[in-house]
Amino acid sequence: MQPCSTLSRYRFEPLHPIHLKLLAFMLASLGLMSVSGNGMVVYIFSTTKSLRTPSNLLVVNLAVSDFLMMFCMVPPMLFNSYFETWVLGPMFCEVYGMFGSLFGCTSIWTMTMISLDRYNVIVKGLSAKPMTNKKAIWWIIFVWAISLKWTVFPVFGWSRYVPEGSMTTCGGDYLNISWISRSYVILYAVMCYFLPLAIIVYAYYYIVKAVAAHEKNMREQAKKMNISSLRSQDQASSENKLAMVALMTISLWFMAWTPYLVINFVGVFGYGKDITPLSTVFATLFAKANAVYNPIVYGISHPKYRAALAKRFPRFFRHMTASSETSEVESVQSVVTSLPDQA
Repeated sequence: MQPCSTLSRYRFEPLHPIHLKLLAFMLASLGLMSVSGNGMVVYIFSTTKSLRTPSNLLVVNLAVSDFLMMFCMVPPMLFNSYFETWVLGPMFCEVYGMFGSLFGCTSIWTMTMISLDRYNVIVKGLSAKPMTNKKAIWWIIFVWAISLKWTVFPVFGWSRYVPEGSMTTCGGDYLNISWISRSYVILYAVMCYFLPLAIIVYAYYYIVKAVAAHEKNMREQAKKMNISSLRSQDQASSENKLAMVALMTISLWFMAWTPYLVINFVGVFGYGKDITPLSTVFATLFAKANAVYNPIVYGISHPKYRAALAKRFPRFFRHMTASSETSEVESVQSVVTSLPDQA
């Protein structure tokens, strides 16, 4: 097999073999955790009747996208790491880059739709139109369609996919400062980073605000009834728990995708000489890590998911009890991480 020299990042020095081995080990570990975690989410949500709700179809779609991301992306990267460069040719490089971008963008937009669904239920309340299976499926089709649209352009000449700094993976050509590449990177960032981020922040801001207002009303009712609280002290602080979960969700999303965005912008705006192979490696690791903790944020934090997991695998999850489903604080967290069941 021959190195893919025609698409080489000619400005980058080759990574040290030790760095390549460490990168391969880290991505292999992330891949194993992601495939296991997301595979478990798909299995539990698909086979547990109480979890087969329209809203949870979005959670399953997120798990499928993250599963495919690591299942399809990690093996070629490990294979190329063995040869210490990209050896699969220009055509497979384009396919690899497109699918990596597709799964990443799909995960981003799925998380965006999940936040909108929760906003619809929590903020609008009874006035909101309930999520249906048909509506959820149309949302999922929209997510995949818009993601495919923005990731297929480089294959047809609007920018291109080339080997990245490690020379073991492929991605967008952010070292090309022509306006063709620059315009694509900018518009892709708007559609697959800035717009989804704005929607997620907007949705969770009003979700936290709505829950805080509800808690305030509960405290006012308690005063009118001359009692200290309508709830226990721990339960009365549920809006704080909710705010922390929302902050964690947004922060993890921001940390996952921002490094890669910065690398792209630094490159297309003419500062490619400041980009090192290791910086691209770290940006890639942060982005891939998103597929690892999504099952935790959107799956394991759901009380019913944990109960189903404990039922299927009692030896491994003895500490998960059914009583967790009735915990007020956990139910608030469940509202953020997986919506209440809807018909």
